[in-house]
Amino acid sequence: MDRIAVLVVDDEEQVRTFLVELLGSSGYQVRCASSGSQALEMLAAGSFDVVLMDVMMPELSGLEVLRRYRASGGNAPVIVLSALSGAEDAMRAMKLGASDYLSKPFGNDELEDAMARALGSRAPTRQPVASAPQANAVAAQAEASGERVVISHSPSMRRVRALVERIADTDVPVLLLGESGTGKEVIAREIHARSNRRNRPFIKVNCAALPAELLESELFGHERGAFTGATAEKPGKFELADQGTIFLDEIGEMAIRLQAKLLQVLQDEEFFRVGGKKSVRVDSRVVVATNRELEREIELGNFREDLYYRLNVVAIRLPSLRERPEDVVPLTDHFLKKYGRQYMSGVAELPPEVLRAFTEYEWPGNVRELENMVRRLCVLKDATLVLDELRSGGRTPASAPSLPTSYGGDGDVDPPAPTLVRTPVPTVGGGVAVQVLEMPSRGNVPPAEVPANQVAAPVRYANPFDAPQPPPPPPSMPEAEMSLKDIGKRAAMLAEREAILAMLQRTAWNKRRAASKLRISYKALLYKIKECGIVDPRAAAEF
Repeated sequence: MDRIAVLVVDDEEQVRTFLVELLGSSGYQVRCASSGSQALEMLAAGSFDVVLMDVMMPELSGLEVLRRYRASGGNAPVIVLSALSGAEDAMRAMKLGASDYLSKPFGNDELEDAMARALGSRAPTRQPVASAPQANAVAAQAEASGERVVISHSPSMRRVRALVERIADTDVPVLLLGESGTGKEVIAREIHARSNRRNRPFIKVNCAALPAELLESELFGHERGAFTGATAEKPGKFELADQGTIFLDEIGEMAIRLQAKLLQVLQDEEFFRVGGKKSVRVDSRVVVATNRELEREIELGNFREDLYYRLNVVAIRLPSLRERPEDVVPLTDHFLKKYGRQYMSGVAELPPEVLRAFTEYEWPGNVRELENMVRRLCVLKDATLVLDELRSGGRTPASAPSLPTSYGGDGDVDPPAPTLVRTPVPTVGGGVAVQVLEMPSRGNVPPAEVPANQVAAPVRYANPFDAPQPPPPPPSMPEAEMSLKDIGKRAAMLAEREAILAMLQRTAWNKRRAASKLRISYKALLYKIKECGIVDPRAAAEF
């Protein structure tokens, strides 16, 4: 059954955004007009089940639009909205053919009742709207029906949702930008759910989860015998998403060679399977997401400029959770409901001190970190553990490095370096070795000189974070033979290595926090650590 189409006509953007969010969460398909003339054009071009019309508008008033609409034969119910609660306006509206009249400001229940009266038996089942105390109820009903909703009340997320509504029925590519954990996949699913492709497949592919060779086969499929182990032909994700939507997460991690093939699909809507000789045509809407700054990646030679402009038809930047603190409480309520059902004896509500700590915390991991924290609270049922974790900067206290809390955090204070005092001691074979004494704090006593004919024992650092890093991996070819592009990539790798090392030291080698602050995915950071030859000093100290 198709959703009921509603046209909102109001010259105030805030009112339009509010009604789009309110009615959209109740299951209506909402479109907007910002003027009377635009409303008449949309009414003439399309079919709507209900019209919400503001009275006071420049140029054409709502009553004049209503008169012309009825004169042209339009018969959809029109609910007139006005900030002036005058009986005269209401009577005029009714005489011109309005089905109902609401005075601003009106309550959610008043609007629901007016919609029910206008639609009669066609009205959707009454459900709570997404007000702050009821956001969890809306989410629960949406999840029960298999529909995903965006829980938000901040102006920035309202703008995101309004833009999603505007571009959902188009087939243009969409580029989702924002830090890890901000809900890019949720928005991608929302775009699909509101589009005319909603009854077709939604296919997600994480470009950072597979190496380039496997990712190519995953996206475009392969023919039998294309490579070792290809015992049968396999359709790719693009074929599976035909007539639907394909969501490419972490697009910034895709290899340059595959970016060229993706560009071909966007331009020609066809591609070749791995090992294939015949082109395959597909009709898939492409939505991509990244936490990288693609303009910077283009400068570094890691991302194709032509692909960027092809994808950047509509770009939606999702704000971090610290930029929309008003969403912390409704999101917490939503996750409490969700995991309260999953873990039968879940937490009904948060203690005030936990809720206060939630609203004051910066959430570097964004909504994903908040969800994991609420889930942990439902499982452990111990608020003190969650409070301790928040105070430790989001790290689980049991697994935090054994450093003072003022070290390894986000400040500029470096942990004290150990003093290593080497003392020659005789060995069983008659030789001389060096004993290393580790002093707990920095001292002024210089270490003893080690004679050249003595063999030093391996140096153990009292604080493993002070262990020096091995040199970066050597280039694959002599520098004299490197092209300008190779030199640029080498310089970029060395710069990335220094930046990653600095952030790891600042976060006491908490890789998830470092990835969040560097605005890359956790898997991408692990890959970069390996590529740059970075060694975790805690692992190196275990010998």
